[in-house]
Amino acid sequence: MSAIDISVVIVNYNVKDFLSKCLDSVKKASANLNVEIIVVDNNSSDGSIAYLQNLHPDVQYFALNENLGFSKANNIGFKHAKGKYILILNPDTILEEKNLDIMYDYMENNPQVGLAGCKVLNPDGSFQLPCRRGFPTPWVSFCKLFGLQTLFPKSKLFAQYNQTFRSIDETYYIDAVMGAYMFTRRELIESVNGFDEDFFMYGEDLDLCHRVKQAGFEIAYFHETSIVHYKGESTKRSSINEIKHFYSAMAIFSKKHFAKYSFFLFFLKFAIAFRSIIAYSNKFKEDILYITGDLLIVNLSLVLAGKIRFGSYLPFPDYAYPIVFIAVSVVLIISMIFSGEYFEDKHSVSKSVFGILINFFLVSALTYFFKEFAFSRGIILIMTGLCLFFITFLRLLVLIYNKAIGTDKDKRILIVGLTAQAENIADSLKSPMNSNINLIGFLSLDESYPIEFHDFPVVGNIHFLKIIIEKYHINEIVIADKNLSQSKWFQIIAETSNTKAKYHLATEYNELLTSEIIEDITEKKVAAPNFALLSIRSRFIKRFIDLFVSIFALTLCLPITLWFGKKILTKKFWSVLIGNMSIVGLYAVENNAVIIGKKGITGLAHISSQKSLPLETIESLNDYYLRNYSIALDLEIIVKSLLRRKQK
Repeated sequence: MSAIDISVVIVNYNVKDFLSKCLDSVKKASANLNVEIIVVDNNSSDGSIAYLQNLHPDVQYFALNENLGFSKANNIGFKHAKGKYILILNPDTILEEKNLDIMYDYMENNPQVGLAGCKVLNPDGSFQLPCRRGFPTPWVSFCKLFGLQTLFPKSKLFAQYNQTFRSIDETYYIDAVMGAYMFTRRELIESVNGFDEDFFMYGEDLDLCHRVKQAGFEIAYFHETSIVHYKGESTKRSSINEIKHFYSAMAIFSKKHFAKYSFFLFFLKFAIAFRSIIAYSNKFKEDILYITGDLLIVNLSLVLAGKIRFGSYLPFPDYAYPIVFIAVSVVLIISMIFSGEYFEDKHSVSKSVFGILINFFLVSALTYFFKEFAFSRGIILIMTGLCLFFITFLRLLVLIYNKAIGTDKDKRILIVGLTAQAENIADSLKSPMNSNINLIGFLSLDESYPIEFHDFPVVGNIHFLKIIIEKYHINEIVIADKNLSQSKWFQIIAETSNTKAKYHLATEYNELLTSEIIEDITEKKVAAPNFALLSIRSRFIKRFIDLFVSIFALTLCLPITLWFGKKILTKKFWSVLIGNMSIVGLYAVENNAVIIGKKGITGLAHISSQKSLPLETIESLNDYYLRNYSIALDLEIIVKSLLRRKQK
């Protein structure tokens, strides 16, 4: 067996379908080299290892018992690597044919280069900016965090972080490349001790590049070969808080490499906090817009109700303002959260109506407790009627907009290939559930082709793809013919990048892969399990009950708590009070920490009559509780827990 040229190290988390395509591309990208592939699985819940071992038995697999993060998992892969070079690769990537051959030759001919990256493209052919970066020095960080880079992308002074002032079609030395593709020397990785394991995800690639530069090597951006990166697929399929980890990574990097700049560090922490708030706001921007609109409506309705009832827009005594406006606003937000209208799934007329009715009863109830504000229940009734009309009108208006020109507008799909796989995808897209999908037709790889295929027109051949995209306004293109070579696919992406059409590769029939593509096209994704406990209203209710019970147990009932459970129970109630535990929660097994939710004083697994339960049973009970949480379930668990203790 000849010496291994390249060890490809891939960390996988719940993206077995993408990884399977990635492994196929790796094998095609290294025809002239001896390559080993190492997959480290971060405790995936989608059966990745079992699925991939059948399709790719020649790959080395290392299954972890918990999600250790990107850095630790890669370091495990490095320890088993035997190649002269190591390629750190994301599972949601596809390599261009001969990519590894080309990169290997480049590194062999440039011994001063310790680590290199290549051109990284989005599925629509556009360039991913983070694949060549500058280090986040004080000035660079300032320009990045406060948007100067975005305002002046061609300025060498302001655009250092993403290097947007440089051509993407030239090779040059830079400060850092992205962690999705890092081609480096194994001896160098060993000498710098791999990734810094303080980074869970994000920032570890910058830190590694910084240490490679400190070791006296260059970092290169090499433009003559490329990959396609389906960015962020692992985080879509997990409960990982990517915003939190991204900004935490920035803070760790800054503290580690710029600690001597104390003022800058303080300023950067402030800027990171500010940007994280902006990022969270952007994540929930639709809800924020709805909340803003609803608050304007409820306050306007209160003013109009005063005019209708008493002939004055502000009929209440002076002391009532602005308290009445604040009160109805706060109560409306709480009511809408409890109805599930905010921060849960899609907005709907039915949930908003339910929220308005809750708002009516809560505001009416408040007037009984605060007599000085009980001016007129007629105004409350009129306000509620106006809210019902205007808020319903707002929802319907947004719905019409989305159907016409917004997020639910028709997507125009083109399938490349006249194959059985193409037929399967066409059948899936024709489902009545996909009412926003417009399948334009098929595209042939051959110059001669039938007029029709599977009841849809064949609109042309691959040589005229760009013209067809522009003519039919194509949004999504599914490649469903294995006769289209990977090199030709990359060429097509490059030639049509300005059209912004998104590509999906489905050259082999696989039911799971097909469903993933359909979900991506239709935007009807189930990226993470639907845990009832994690909704805003469930967490609010649960935290309120936890606080009430723990305060009661540690004050008025402290003697009973001490007698009933001694000091251990008192400590647990204290943990509930400070938010580390819950009265009813999950069961944590040693070396298997609770990642979602909180450990409980009691719970489904706690009340079992068996002294010890198998790990699979505990995980199943924890999962059931997360998915099916309700106040009634908590009460049932508490009653059974007390009865069980009494029997003992």
